[in-house]
Formats: sequence, C-alpha cells, structure tokens
Amino acid sequence: MIVVKIGGSLSASLDSISTDIAILVKEGKQIVLMHGAGYEADALGEKLGTPAKHVTSPQGFTSRYTDRATLEIFVMAACGKINTFLVERLQKLGVNALGLSGVDGRLLEGTRKDAIRIVDAERGKQRILRDDFTGKVEKVNAELLRSLLANGYVPVIAPLAISHQGDAMNIDGDRAAAMVAGALGAEQLIILTNVPGLLRNFPDETSLITHIDKSRVEQSIDFAQGRMKKKVLGASEALRLGVRQVVFADGRVAEPLKRALEGKGTVID
Repeated sequence: MIVVKIGGSLSASLDSISTDIAILVKEGKQIVLMHGAGYEADALGEKLGTPAKHVTSPQGFTSRYTDRATLEIFVMAACGKINTFLVERLQKLGVNALGLSGVDGRLLEGTRKDAIRIVDAERGKQRILRDDFTGKVEKVNAELLRSLLANGYVPVIAPLAISHQGDAMNIDGDRAAAMVAGALGAEQLIILTNVPGLLRNFPDETSLITHIDKSRVEQSIDFAQGRMKKKVLGASEALRLGVRQVVFADGRVAEPLKRALEGKGTVID
C-alpha cells in the first residue's frame, strides 16, 4: 500500500505522475492519491477578484486564510478542476480512479479552527483572525477507503475535510496524507513536490539531504523553508502512526514515482 501526495504546484507534471501510477496499479500495487490545490486556487481567486491571503503562525507555519468566500474558490479549484481532470487522466490510462474529497462520507474529519492566531508582518505583532474554515484531520474513514481499494478503485482525494459539526474545511494536504497513510497501515508515503527533496540550504538544490533517520525527523524541520515545514511535520506524524517510510521526491522529473521508489529524494525511515 502506497499513499501518494501530489503538490499543488505540479499541474504541468500530472501526465508523467499519472503514467507512473498506472504502471504501479498494473503491477498490483494499491495506491491512494491525494492532491493539493493551492496554486490553482490562487490563480482562480485572482481571476474572480478574490486574491488569496497567506498567513504565518507564531510557530512559522504558512497557511491560507480561508473565509467562506475563499473556501468556495478552493472547492472549485480542488474538487472541480484538479480532481476531475486528474481522474480523467488516470481513466485514459486504464486506471479506475474515483474522485472524492474528505467531505464525502466523512472521509476526513476533524475540528474546525474558526479563529487562528497569526503574526502580522507589517506590525510585527500577533493577532486573531476569525471566521476561518480550516482544520486538522483527526479521523480517517479507513473503512470507506479499504472498500474502494478492495473493489479495484484508486481513490483520488481533494484536500478538504468535514468538521464534527458538518462544516467543510480547507486542510493541509501533506498532513492529511500522513493521517490517511497511518490509518491504512501504508508501507510508504511519497510526497511529490517542486524541489528534489528537503534542502539543507534552500533554494540550493545541490544541498539535498538524501536520508534522515526517523528518530531525528523533527530536528530536520530547522532546515525546512515555507511549505516544506508542514511536509516535514506530516512525515513525522506518518512515522508515529506506523508508516514504514516517507519520501520527499521531485515531481517535476520524468518517472517521478519510479525514482521515488528507488530512493531518489529525501528518504526518511
């Protein structure tokens, strides 16, 4: 069992990623796929006159401030364009992919953070933002995913979840993929991104860290910049849940999944 997370910036690489998935499925591998949507949502928001607002927590993690209007745009990008056309690609390759979001069947469930604490970069002070529709996945409907896998489907999951009260929420796809991998007892979690892996000196791609012992993964967050911080956090969470190995790999190259399975990138185990 392999859980694959595709970064939202990899829209130009979806054909090669889909081809690799088709090969793995034909070899008898069970695959669960989760994708991001940030870049498409940003582009759509600009077109609609509602540009995205990215905020930074006191801990240094960046995220999208998601009020209801932003959530609607995110859903259009994630569940509409990306999920549908990714399923279409896989179907053309003979993979019986099935698109869904974490809202469907309460696949991904958690607590909504209706208020978040951020650092105001202009003032250098912390403040509270309210009416936020983000949350952290706390529960995975693993039975639903196992049923789909047992019937020959490849689940393709858009990064949304449902709160305990029934609100749709924007979630971090990397950490959600870690929860899915843990709930399914996956052997591997592969996170495809737009860099070769975790870089000791970002953006110098020659500073790639090729291996991290799982006992030291949390310390490696010091090297992570921007979005990579949450990927490292997700890796740590996946390993704690029993996933054997996490790989950060370059999704821009030919045969990205094949290379990741060969250990190209940052391997954490």
